[in-house]
Amino acid sequence: MIALSVNLNKIALIRNSRDTTNPSVTEHARMCIAAGAHGITVHPRPDQRHIRAQDCFDLAGMLTVEFNIEGNPMAGPRASDRAGVGDYPGFMELVKEIRPAQCTLVPDGDAQLTSDHGFDLKRDGDRLAPLVAELKALGIRTSLFMDPEPEQIRLAAQVGADRVELYTESYARACSAGVNIEDVFQRFVLAAEAAAEAGLGLNAGHDLDLNNLPRFAAIPGLLEVSIGHALTVDAIRMGLANAVAAYLRALEAGRQ
Repeated sequence: MIALSVNLNKIALIRNSRDTTNPSVTEHARMCIAAGAHGITVHPRPDQRHIRAQDCFDLAGMLTVEFNIEGNPMAGPRASDRAGVGDYPGFMELVKEIRPAQCTLVPDGDAQLTSDHGFDLKRDGDRLAPLVAELKALGIRTSLFMDPEPEQIRLAAQVGADRVELYTESYARACSAGVNIEDVFQRFVLAAEAAAEAGLGLNAGHDLDLNNLPRFAAIPGLLEVSIGHALTVDAIRMGLANAVAAYLRALEAGRQ
Protein backbone atom coordinates (compact mmCIF):
# COMPACT_ATOMS: atom_id res chain seq x y z
CA MET A 1 0.00 0.00 0.00
CA ILE A 2 1.21 3.50 -0.85
CA ALA A 3 0.28 6.02 1.81
CA LEU A 4 -1.49 9.24 0.83
CA SER A 5 -0.47 12.24 2.91
CA VAL A 6 -2.62 15.29 2.21
CA ASN A 7 -0.83 18.64 2.23
CA LEU A 8 -3.05 21.32 3.80
CA ASN A 9 -1.03 24.40 2.82
CA LYS A 10 -3.61 25.61 0.30
CA ILE A 11 -6.40 25.38 2.90
CA ALA A 12 -4.35 27.69 5.12
CA LEU A 13 -3.64 29.99 2.16
CA ILE A 14 -7.37 30.50 1.59
CA ARG A 15 -7.87 31.22 5.29
CA ASN A 16 -5.01 33.73 5.34
CA SER A 17 -6.54 35.75 2.51
CA ARG A 18 -9.02 37.12 5.08
CA ASP A 19 -8.84 38.00 8.77
CA THR A 20 -10.65 34.83 9.77
CA THR A 21 -10.24 31.28 11.03
CA ASN A 22 -12.30 29.90 8.15
CA PRO A 23 -11.52 27.47 6.56
CA SER A 24 -10.21 25.58 9.56
CA VAL A 25 -7.01 23.63 8.96
CA THR A 26 -7.77 21.14 11.74
CA GLU A 27 -11.33 20.55 10.52
CA HIS A 28 -10.09 19.85 7.01
CA ALA A 29 -7.54 17.46 8.46
CA ARG A 30 -10.38 15.59 10.17
CA MET A 31 -12.28 15.43 6.89
CA CYS A 32 -9.24 14.04 5.07
CA ILE A 33 -8.72 11.39 7.75
CA ALA A 34 -12.39 10.41 7.70
CA ALA A 35 -12.10 9.98 3.91
CA GLY A 36 -9.17 7.59 4.31
CA ALA A 37 -6.01 9.72 4.11
CA HIS A 38 -3.06 8.02 5.79
CA GLY A 39 -1.27 11.18 6.81
CA ILE A 40 -1.27 14.98 6.92
CA THR A 41 1.56 17.15 5.59
CA VAL A 42 2.27 20.83 6.19
CA HIS A 43 5.11 23.09 5.08
CA PRO A 44 5.39 26.05 7.48
CA ARG A 45 7.62 28.70 5.92
CA PRO A 46 9.22 31.50 7.94
CA ASP A 47 6.98 34.14 6.34
CA GLN A 48 3.94 32.04 7.39
CA ARG A 49 2.32 32.74 4.02
CA HIS A 50 0.03 29.73 4.47
CA ILE A 51 0.60 27.20 7.25
CA ARG A 52 1.57 28.99 10.45
CA ALA A 53 3.56 27.72 13.39
CA GLN A 54 0.41 27.60 15.51
CA ASP A 55 -1.30 25.40 12.92
CA CYS A 56 1.44 22.83 13.47
CA PHE A 57 0.77 22.74 17.20
CA ASP A 58 -3.00 22.58 16.63
CA LEU A 59 -2.64 19.67 14.22
CA ALA A 60 -0.21 17.83 16.49
CA GLY A 61 -2.82 17.96 19.25
CA MET A 62 -5.57 16.27 17.24
CA LEU A 63 -4.12 14.06 14.51
CA THR A 64 -4.76 10.32 14.57
CA VAL A 65 -2.59 9.66 11.49
CA GLU A 66 1.05 10.34 10.67
CA PHE A 67 2.11 13.98 10.76
CA ASN A 68 4.76 15.12 8.26
CA ILE A 69 6.28 18.58 8.66
CA GLU A 70 8.30 19.88 5.71
CA GLY A 71 10.72 22.77 5.62
CA ASN A 72 14.21 24.15 5.43
CA PRO A 73 16.21 23.11 8.51
CA MET A 74 18.42 26.20 8.08
CA ALA A 75 15.42 28.55 8.57
CA GLY A 76 15.85 30.44 11.82
CA PRO A 77 13.34 32.34 13.99
CA ARG A 78 11.51 35.31 12.57
CA ALA A 79 9.18 37.89 14.09
CA SER A 80 5.70 38.01 12.61
CA ASP A 81 4.65 41.16 10.79
CA ARG A 82 0.93 40.37 10.98
CA ALA A 83 -1.29 41.20 13.95
CA GLY A 84 -2.61 38.15 15.76
CA VAL A 85 -0.08 35.81 14.14
CA GLY A 86 2.63 34.45 16.43
CA ASP A 87 6.30 34.53 15.61
CA TYR A 88 8.02 31.78 13.65
CA PRO A 89 10.30 29.92 16.09
CA GLY A 90 12.70 28.47 13.53
CA PHE A 91 12.18 25.20 11.70
CA MET A 92 14.31 22.93 13.85
CA GLU A 93 12.93 24.44 17.06
CA LEU A 94 9.37 23.91 15.83
CA VAL A 95 9.95 20.30 14.82
CA LYS A 96 11.88 19.41 17.97
CA GLU A 97 9.01 20.65 20.13
CA ILE A 98 6.25 18.93 18.15
CA ARG A 99 8.15 15.74 17.24
CA PRO A 100 6.07 14.66 14.23
CA ALA A 101 6.28 11.14 12.88
CA GLN A 102 8.20 12.40 9.86
CA CYS A 103 10.19 15.48 8.98
CA THR A 104 10.94 16.22 5.32
CA LEU A 105 13.85 18.59 4.87
CA VAL A 106 13.55 20.88 1.83
CA PRO A 107 16.06 23.43 0.45
CA ASP A 108 13.61 26.26 -0.12
CA GLY A 109 13.66 30.00 0.54
CA ASP A 110 11.24 32.92 0.74
CA ALA A 111 11.83 33.89 -2.89
CA GLN A 112 10.49 30.55 -4.12
CA LEU A 113 6.78 30.38 -4.87
CA THR A 114 6.98 26.67 -4.08
CA SER A 115 9.67 24.03 -3.65
CA ASP A 116 11.47 23.78 -6.97
CA HIS A 117 14.61 21.66 -6.49
CA GLY A 118 16.14 19.00 -4.32
CA PHE A 119 19.23 19.14 -2.15
CA ASP A 120 22.72 19.21 -3.60
CA LEU A 121 24.35 16.95 -1.03
CA LYS A 122 27.83 17.42 -2.44
CA ARG A 123 27.47 21.02 -1.28
CA ASP A 124 25.12 20.72 1.70
CA GLY A 125 25.70 17.20 3.04
CA ASP A 126 28.08 18.19 5.82
CA ARG A 127 25.67 20.84 7.09
CA LEU A 128 22.71 18.49 6.96
CA ALA A 129 24.23 15.43 8.60
CA PRO A 130 24.21 16.75 12.22
CA LEU A 131 20.66 18.08 11.78
CA VAL A 132 19.46 14.72 10.48
CA ALA A 133 21.16 13.02 13.42
CA GLU A 134 19.48 15.43 15.83
CA LEU A 135 16.02 14.66 14.42
CA LYS A 136 16.58 10.92 14.37
CA ALA A 137 17.74 10.99 18.00
CA LEU A 138 14.27 12.35 18.84
CA GLY A 139 12.61 9.44 17.04
CA ILE A 140 11.59 11.52 14.02
CA ARG A 141 11.80 9.70 10.67
CA THR A 142 13.78 12.03 8.42
CA SER A 143 13.39 12.41 4.66
CA LEU A 144 15.33 14.61 2.22
CA PHE A 145 13.70 16.31 -0.76
CA MET A 146 15.72 15.16 -3.76
CA ASP A 147 15.88 15.35 -7.53
CA PRO A 148 15.82 11.94 -9.27
CA GLU A 149 19.61 11.67 -9.44
CA PRO A 150 21.01 8.32 -8.26
CA GLU A 151 24.39 9.74 -7.23
CA GLN A 152 22.73 12.36 -5.01
CA ILE A 153 20.35 9.78 -3.57
CA ARG A 154 23.24 7.56 -2.53
CA LEU A 155 24.69 10.57 -0.72
CA ALA A 156 21.40 10.94 1.18
CA ALA A 157 22.07 7.58 2.80
CA GLN A 158 25.54 8.74 3.81
CA VAL A 159 24.03 11.86 5.38
CA GLY A 160 21.90 9.54 7.53
CA ALA A 161 18.41 10.07 6.10
CA ASP A 162 15.75 7.40 6.54
CA ARG A 163 13.97 8.27 3.29
CA VAL A 164 14.12 10.51 0.27
CA GLU A 165 11.17 12.34 -1.26
CA LEU A 166 11.53 12.50 -5.03
CA TYR A 167 10.70 15.90 -6.52
CA THR A 168 8.26 14.93 -9.27
CA GLU A 169 7.70 18.16 -11.21
CA SER A 170 9.70 16.98 -14.25
CA TYR A 171 7.46 13.91 -14.49
CA ALA A 172 4.31 16.01 -14.12
CA ARG A 173 5.48 18.43 -16.82
CA ALA A 174 6.24 15.58 -19.21
CA CYS A 175 2.77 14.15 -18.65
CA SER A 176 1.11 17.52 -19.21
CA ALA A 177 3.06 18.10 -22.42
CA GLY A 178 2.71 14.51 -23.60
CA VAL A 179 6.41 14.45 -24.46
CA ASN A 180 9.17 12.05 -23.31
CA ILE A 181 6.96 10.59 -20.62
CA GLU A 182 8.59 7.16 -20.65
CA ASP A 183 12.13 8.58 -20.65
CA VAL A 184 11.36 10.81 -17.68
CA PHE A 185 9.54 8.00 -15.88
CA GLN A 186 12.60 5.78 -16.24
CA ARG A 187 14.72 8.45 -14.54
CA PHE A 188 12.50 8.04 -11.51
CA VAL A 189 12.70 4.25 -11.72
CA LEU A 190 16.51 4.49 -11.63
CA ALA A 191 16.30 6.89 -8.69
CA ALA A 192 13.98 4.49 -6.87
CA GLU A 193 16.38 1.62 -7.49
CA ALA A 194 19.26 3.70 -6.13
CA ALA A 195 17.23 4.46 -3.01
CA ALA A 196 16.48 0.78 -2.46
CA GLU A 197 20.12 -0.20 -2.95
CA ALA A 198 21.13 2.45 -0.40
CA GLY A 199 18.56 1.21 2.13
CA LEU A 200 16.40 4.33 1.89
CA GLY A 201 12.62 4.48 2.00
CA LEU A 202 10.96 6.26 -0.90
CA ASN A 203 8.42 9.10 -0.87
CA ALA A 204 7.40 11.40 -3.71
CA GLY A 205 5.56 14.62 -4.30
CA HIS A 206 5.04 17.80 -6.31
CA ASP A 207 2.39 18.33 -9.00
CA LEU A 208 1.13 14.77 -8.84
CA ASP A 209 -2.56 14.68 -9.82
CA LEU A 210 -5.33 12.30 -10.81
CA ASN A 211 -4.06 12.08 -14.38
CA ASN A 212 -0.39 11.32 -13.74
CA LEU A 213 -0.57 9.55 -10.38
CA PRO A 214 -1.66 6.06 -11.52
CA ARG A 215 1.41 5.69 -13.74
CA PHE A 216 3.74 7.06 -11.09
CA ALA A 217 2.34 4.70 -8.46
CA ALA A 218 4.07 1.87 -10.32
CA ILE A 219 7.48 3.20 -9.23
CA PRO A 220 9.15 0.32 -7.36
CA GLY A 221 9.32 0.67 -3.60
CA LEU A 222 7.18 3.81 -3.38
CA LEU A 223 5.91 4.18 0.20
CA GLU A 224 4.17 7.56 0.32
CA VAL A 225 3.01 10.46 -1.83
CA SER A 226 2.34 13.94 -0.50
CA ILE A 227 -0.26 15.85 -2.50
CA GLY A 228 -1.78 19.24 -1.82
CA HIS A 229 -2.30 21.68 -4.68
CA ALA A 230 -3.99 19.36 -7.18
CA LEU A 231 -6.05 17.61 -4.52
CA THR A 232 -7.31 20.95 -3.20
CA VAL A 233 -8.26 22.07 -6.70
CA ASP A 234 -10.10 18.78 -7.29
CA ALA A 235 -11.84 19.20 -3.93
CA ILE A 236 -13.40 22.45 -5.16
CA ARG A 237 -14.96 20.51 -8.01
CA MET A 238 -15.90 17.25 -6.33
CA GLY A 239 -15.76 17.86 -2.58
CA LEU A 240 -12.89 17.07 -0.23
CA ALA A 241 -13.97 13.57 0.78
CA ASN A 242 -14.57 12.58 -2.84
CA ALA A 243 -11.21 14.04 -3.88
CA VAL A 244 -9.32 12.06 -1.21
CA ALA A 245 -11.17 8.91 -2.29
CA ALA A 246 -10.29 9.56 -5.93
CA TYR A 247 -6.58 9.88 -5.10
CA LEU A 248 -6.68 6.67 -3.10
CA ARG A 249 -8.24 4.91 -6.10
CA ALA A 250 -5.57 6.38 -8.37
CA LEU A 251 -2.86 4.96 -6.15
CA GLU A 252 -4.51 1.56 -6.08
CA ALA A 253 -4.97 1.55 -9.85
CA GLY A 254 -1.30 2.22 -10.31
CA ARG A 255 -0.26 -0.63 -8.07
CA GLN A 256 -2.47 -3.05 -10.00
